[in-house]
Amino acid sequence: MIIAVDAMGGDYAPAEIVKGVVQAVNEGAEVILVGPEELVRSELKKFRYPPSAITVRPADEIISMAEHPATAVRRKKNSSLVVATRLVKDGEAAAMISAGNTGAQMAAALFTLGRLPGVERPGIATVFPSPKGPKVLIDSGANVDTKANHLIQFAYLGSCYARQVLGISNPRVALLSVGSEPTKGTEAVIEAHQALAEKGDLRFIGNVEGRDFLTADVDVIVCDGFIGNIALKLTEGIVSTLTGLIRDELKRNPLRMLGGLLVKPAFSDLFRKLDYAEYGGAPLLGVQGLSIICHGSSRARAIKNAICFASKAVQEKLVESLSEGYDRHHEA
Repeated sequence: MIIAVDAMGGDYAPAEIVKGVVQAVNEGAEVILVGPEELVRSELKKFRYPPSAITVRPADEIISMAEHPATAVRRKKNSSLVVATRLVKDGEAAAMISAGNTGAQMAAALFTLGRLPGVERPGIATVFPSPKGPKVLIDSGANVDTKANHLIQFAYLGSCYARQVLGISNPRVALLSVGSEPTKGTEAVIEAHQALAEKGDLRFIGNVEGRDFLTADVDVIVCDGFIGNIALKLTEGIVSTLTGLIRDELKRNPLRMLGGLLVKPAFSDLFRKLDYAEYGGAPLLGVQGLSIICHGSSRARAIKNAICFASKAVQEKLVESLSEGYDRHHEA
């Protein structure tokens, strides 16, 4: 069960990527690190790890965050992101991970791995914490323009994913919209709502509004990638800001600092639950292989957790289960 990791993807590559890989292999993972060989090996020299657990695969080109995704993937065949994806296609790796250009990773997955039968637009499925347990948000950034049938496909993919990954036997599915009424939202949302309500083979509960994003009693939230990415990053920003404000307030005077020491374990547990790094990465659902997308600002812990998630997904045959589950719904 070997995981291919793009060593050059992300804001802190290659240092934090390599550090996260080392942490993962020291816990039993096997990894192919893809990137400029000399640079990657110089980073690896800083750590102790089982030598046989990490293989370096040379890839001299790098796709930057600013490059046009499809153009970059076509032109840079020897980029670390494309080579890592090709390793999955060729069977040398069971999954690939990157914190680089999301659009390029999606393009590489589509061009190299291909779509699952019946899927028009793959979507990024992000698991995020909430007071009522983890939820799946799909799509969280792969598609900025979607039609009703794409939202419907996301609903089925997200439902299959929630069953497989979160262990929810009958996931509750909702559309993210500007109102709870069936007639609220864009044309695509209204049309998707009507179709999902009529199908009856999903546990579709209707619409949820933005204010209920974290508290709604649902397991899967469906939206287009433009809205999903904003909602996710807005939530991350609020959590980060509140964390900073709470810490500043607790340091204002000695009495508060003393109280802060008493509640520190509770706050630490809470902030850890709300930290995206705990989940590591999000799979691109709907392609014929495991392509795990990490946050661009991922540091070592997020990369390590993404590798652990990828290994678990391979063990549980996530792609095969998604394909079978989606096929059953699609045929119905």
